[in-house]
Amino acid sequence: MAAGCANIARMNYTTFDFSVTDHIARVTMNRPERRNAMSLQFWSELGAVFTHIDQLPEVRVAILASTGKHFTSGLDLAEFAVIAAELPQGDRGRSSDRFRRLVLQMQQSFTAIERCRVPVLAAIQGGCIGGGVDMVTACDMRYCTEDAFFCIHEINIGMTADVGTLQRLPKLIPEGIARELAFTGRRMLAPQALQVGLVNAVYPTHEELLAQVQKTAIEIASKSPLATVGTKEMLNYTRDHSVEDALRYVASWNAGMFFTEDLMEQLAANSEKRAANFADLLPDRLLRRRD
Repeated sequence: MAAGCANIARMNYTTFDFSVTDHIARVTMNRPERRNAMSLQFWSELGAVFTHIDQLPEVRVAILASTGKHFTSGLDLAEFAVIAAELPQGDRGRSSDRFRRLVLQMQQSFTAIERCRVPVLAAIQGGCIGGGVDMVTACDMRYCTEDAFFCIHEINIGMTADVGTLQRLPKLIPEGIARELAFTGRRMLAPQALQVGLVNAVYPTHEELLAQVQKTAIEIASKSPLATVGTKEMLNYTRDHSVEDALRYVASWNAGMFFTEDLMEQLAANSEKRAANFADLLPDRLLRRRD
């Protein structure tokens, strides 16, 4: 067992099932009796699990999945009603600052998915509502079942979506469609989600969805981990910068990352008509203060 795998056994999550097999990390929401509503514990564990994945050198791709009829019903309103009652303490400015910091923490939970160095594939069945849309738009690719639907539900409860949907969705689908969904709060069904490019593919059942996403993950895991990390870095950077800036960045990146053992191994494998065998990435070297 690899050192990273040994660490996995010590990581316990209550709102997710977590495993790593054959270089693929699987994160599965496990509250189907609550339609996988996003509880207080969920928000702290989501950032933690993807930060953990980012630090595991053997992981090359991750799958975010769910259980039960629905992917997620979004924010657990019952739990957050308690927080909402506690927030208005002190004067208006202080309570507003407190709320802002809470939202920033919640945003970071989803940003951890986007910043995770490996590709993250979302497997979506049934409803993907409210915070679910925020979450899957932070993933690299999305796949769904025929009964799936997506809903920016915040407008329906009198609030502005604030943890990622309005920032990421217009960069994934036509802006007019994104605005329509945000302003109306209507459901976008799987066929339209496929048509506008929100999802890569639609499958008849949850079982087939998971099988096909696993197949794609296996294909990604077979590629050079260095090339995969670099590709995700460039795609994210390009989305947020000009073409000229992105071209300069990739030139600098490849100046240091081009001539690698992975490149030589892939060329040899292609010549010998065999599967390439790549070494895992190195674990992070964390800085620690000496006592």
